[in-house]
Amino acid sequence: MSEKNSPFSPLKWVLICGLAVLLAVWLFPALGRFLFGILVPYVAALVFVVGVIYRVMKWGKSPVPFRIPTTSGQQKSLPWIKSNKLDNPHSTLGVLGRMFLEVFFFRSLFRNTAANVKEGPKIVYGGNKALWLAGLAFHWSLFIIVVRHLRFFTEPVPGFVELFQDLDSIFQVGVPLLCLTDLIILAALSYLFFRRVVFQQIRYISLPTDYFALLLLLAIVITGIFMRYFTKVHIVGVKELAFGLISLNPSMPEGIGFLFYLHLFLVSVLMIYFPMSKLMHMGGIFLSPTRNLANNNRMRRHVNPWNAPVKVHTYEEYEDEFRDKMKAAGMPLEKDVPAATDDAAAKEEPA
Repeated sequence: MSEKNSPFSPLKWVLICGLAVLLAVWLFPALGRFLFGILVPYVAALVFVVGVIYRVMKWGKSPVPFRIPTTSGQQKSLPWIKSNKLDNPHSTLGVLGRMFLEVFFFRSLFRNTAANVKEGPKIVYGGNKALWLAGLAFHWSLFIIVVRHLRFFTEPVPGFVELFQDLDSIFQVGVPLLCLTDLIILAALSYLFFRRVVFQQIRYISLPTDYFALLLLLAIVITGIFMRYFTKVHIVGVKELAFGLISLNPSMPEGIGFLFYLHLFLVSVLMIYFPMSKLMHMGGIFLSPTRNLANNNRMRRHVNPWNAPVKVHTYEEYEDEFRDKMKAAGMPLEKDVPAATDDAAAKEEPA
């Protein structure tokens, strides 16, 4: 009997264990609160911290003996040739400017182009600002939402958290107040997901992990929106649980509700998945040698630091060693060129 049809296949065991956990949580609510409110968040936080540190240290140990920045403009060379200080930086200041625009405004994605096949057939290249706008909206909205959530972990709430909260709900719509970032992040994630489904070229290169990350983020956002606008959540109990987790003195308050534990579980899954996924580009952008290095290859010679020491025979030494033979063969000599030029100039002068 093949492993696929065997009753002891790994997938079936996973499903059986999952159903057993759900049944236990349903029969024993205290077990569910402990599992999804304390144990899973601690495991997720540990995996997140250790995983991120491991990935960053591994990247940091990667040897980069030569400058390999991505260049999209004129390199600095001769004084009368204007160089592109952002797309081809040759100084630390230029690199900082390039990184600032890349991290906060996704400059390289803004310059992205899309290829479309028209009648003919003919390939037409054009701008593609929708992807840049969706990516920028998602990342900034996520940042503001994370900052707003700090009110659950701090007492008193810092002033900058309240400022972000007031700016996010500036239109004062509804009760509770409508946060603009909730709508923006939902729209941005929906576009990024359906873009992979609708466009054939994007669907062809998409992997299951690409869909998983988007669906996981969408599930987190949707459960958060439902908790804020459609169902009642015991905010005092949520803050008590959050304080207990960060103070390493966890408690299991009553009356929080299943939807919150589902939201917390999805966030924990995201934290566990984060270090081993493409989402680590958040830290990788700062360690990318194609972005954080200046292109000064014409200004400075970069030598591989682990090259074995060898005796170098320079051209000057070579010319000194074979000067007589090279001169007899009529070969040009660098050290004799100035003298020969002076002799020729002296012969051309009138007596």
